[in-house]
Order: sequence, then structure tokens, then C-alpha cells
Amino acid sequence: MTTTESTITGKVSGDELREQVRDAAQRAKRAAAELAQATRGDKDALLHAMADALVRRTPEILAANDRDVAAGRESGMPESLIDRLSLSTERVEAMADGLRTVAGLPDPVGEVVRGSVLPNGLQLQQVRVPLGVVGIVYEGRPNVTVDAAGLTLKAGNAVLLRGSSSAEHSNTALVSILADVVREHGLPADAVQLLPCHDRASVQHLITARGLVDVVIPRGGAGLIAAVVENATVPAIETGVGNCHVYVDATADIDTALRILLNSKARRPSVCNAAETVLVHKDIAEEFLPRALAELQGAGVTVHGDERVVAVGGSNVVAATDEDWDTEFLSLDIAAAVVDSLPDAVDHIRAHGSGHTEAIVTSDVRAARQFTVQVDAAAVMVNASTAFTDGAEFGMGAEIGISTQKLHARGPMGLPELTSTKWLAFGDGHVRPGSAPSSTSSCPGS
Repeated sequence: MTTTESTITGKVSGDELREQVRDAAQRAKRAAAELAQATRGDKDALLHAMADALVRRTPEILAANDRDVAAGRESGMPESLIDRLSLSTERVEAMADGLRTVAGLPDPVGEVVRGSVLPNGLQLQQVRVPLGVVGIVYEGRPNVTVDAAGLTLKAGNAVLLRGSSSAEHSNTALVSILADVVREHGLPADAVQLLPCHDRASVQHLITARGLVDVVIPRGGAGLIAAVVENATVPAIETGVGNCHVYVDATADIDTALRILLNSKARRPSVCNAAETVLVHKDIAEEFLPRALAELQGAGVTVHGDERVVAVGGSNVVAATDEDWDTEFLSLDIAAAVVDSLPDAVDHIRAHGSGHTEAIVTSDVRAARQFTVQVDAAAVMVNASTAFTDGAEFGMGAEIGISTQKLHARGPMGLPELTSTKWLAFGDGHVRPGSAPSSTSSCPGS
């Protein structure tokens, strides 16, 4: 396989690896310029054809995936990760359905965000345009390969995919299929490329390819996200890490609070929108905690409690450490504390939250208002589970990730978040009044 193809595999030297990644980025940039001109009809037809190709070539995909799963088991990979890596006919069909769903979503490219006519008659429009070249760094989930490709292509972008070596054969098969379809539709196959995965240096080359890569999005654990965000010289969107809290206010309906707490924690404990800490107002703690601890125990959840929680007792309660308040457990574990007031709960969240999702359960409208104003997070839930922070649940159809940063995109990232904007100005010979430009001006925009 040559470096002009859509997948790059094998171990190479450091300099050669850097050149491979930069060559892929250069080809992606050329592809992005062409893809940006594609119509919605072109892109939707492409996504439907990709979905059909995945279903048609399922045996090829599963054979490649079997090699990855066998290698994972041989290396001692935990079964929980094996499950995330494994594909089946049903999972391939689900990936295909995801592409069809994206095809049915509105195309953000060309949308007029705002516009006006100035007093001098100059017409202004701010319109959505593709980002350009998007790099995705992710771990051993082959479905991300298809999801990311579908979303980025629909938004008119080229994508550079850097998956993990544990899913190498699966990702190679998937990208080969997707690139074949792109080529068959008269678009550049370099719009979807898979980067080398055996050397971590390929990530570094990707995230420092300024001028070639427009944005990089890491999807995975805290270590991966931190490594990308802290070392990138191209714009990076921080996603995913979720130290989420459920605060049970003094006026909360206990049955409602229990349902929300159990759903937030135990529905899927390994995802970023799962609750990792429950905070309970002291005025309701005596009534709420015994029931909450019992129900958490019934769900198999270990509670890491402060002194007041430990005092209530239970075989599933252990004393919390200082580290527990900052931990994204991603397991059937939760930290728990009693707080004296809503401001104390807010202070705790400010000190330990990751800016992902925070929830309050309350019957007091003023308390709800205070919480939503004072808590700084991408999503704030009032009497609702943290599990709702999800692109599909928000009506976006799909998401590329959940952003916990504040620039450009925040919260679930759908198609609009995979675009930028440009200003269009329509004049009729308009010139700006004033003196001739000075060579000594320090402010070109004035």
C-alpha cells in the first residue's frame, strides 16, 4: 500500500512517519477544497452509498475485526474493551443506519447565521463554511471511524482518522470501503484517510501540522485528551472527560431524586455523561441517604462517602479519599458528600467538576435558577438525568463528541459545530471614506 492511498499501515522511521502524515494532510487539504463545493444532494447520496457498501461488504469487515479481537484476547485485553472493539452484523448495520441518519440531517454549509444591510447599502452575511481538514484521534472503537467520517463529510470537511492499533484491521477495512465509495462518486478519495497507528509519534505529527490541519478532536480517555490538547499546535477541541455531579437540593422530591441519581450513575457507568459524584443538602440527607445508599447498593454501586455519608453506613460505603472528588470513575463507583447549602454545592462543583454536565434536583424555582446561573458547565440539568447530554438525545441526530471547552463549540457537537463561518459583503462599487492608508498604521482593520 502506498502513501497515496487512503490507509497507511506498517512501521516506518521517525522522519518517514512525519512525511507520511504531512503528505496525507496535504492531500486532505486539496480534497477539502473540492469537497467544500459539493452540494447537499452529492453528500447525501454519498452517505447512503457508504451505508449500502458497509452492509454489502459486512463479511469483509467482520473478518478484519476477528483479527483485531483475536489479537486483543491474546494480549489480555479486558472483556469490557473487547466488547467495545467487537463488531457484528447488527453493529455494522447500526453504523450504516447512522450514516443514513446523518444524510437526513440539514446541511449546515451555506446557512446564513446572521446578516444585515448597512446604512450605506453594503449587504453583509455571515455564512457557515466547512472547517477544512479535521483530525480525529480516538481509541479502540471501530464505529467511531464510520461516525466521524460521515459527520465530517456531511459538513464538507476532509478527515484524517488516527485510531488505535487494537482496531487496525477493522479501521483499515472500513476506511478502504468508505474511500472506494467516495472515489466512485467522483469525489477525492483522500477526503477520508487513516493514519498510521503503531507509533504514538503519528499523533504528534498530526496535531502539530499547522497550515495543513484545521482542527483536531480527541475522543477517548482523560490521558488521550490531555495529551492532544496540551501538545497540539493546531486548534484542538477538548472533549469527553466528565466528572459530572448530581446535587439533591433541600426541596427535592425524594422519589424523583432517586430515579435521576440511579439513571445518571448506573445506566451506563462507562460513558462520559455518567454521574461520578452525588451531593446532598443536609436538610434532606437524613431522609434521602438511607434510601439512596440502599438503591445504589442494589445496582452494584460502591459509594465513596465523606464522614456524614459513612456515618449512615452500608456495606457498599467506603471512606472517600481526596482523589475521589476529582475522579472520573467510569465504573460502578460514585463519590458522595453532604453539603450545608446550595452555594456549598456550587463551590464543590467549581473545585472538582470538569465542565461537562451538572444536575440539580429541586422543587424550588429560585434554587434551580441560582444553580443554572452559577454552575459553569457545557450542560446543566434541572430535574433531569445527566445521561441526556448526548447529541442524539438533544435532537442533533448524531455527534462527533461532547466539547468541554468554551471556544467555537461547547456541549454535544453536531454538524453545525463541524463548520466555521465567513463574512460575505456585497457592494456596488463601495469604498470606505477617509484618508489614504498610512504605511505606519499599526492597526490594519481601522
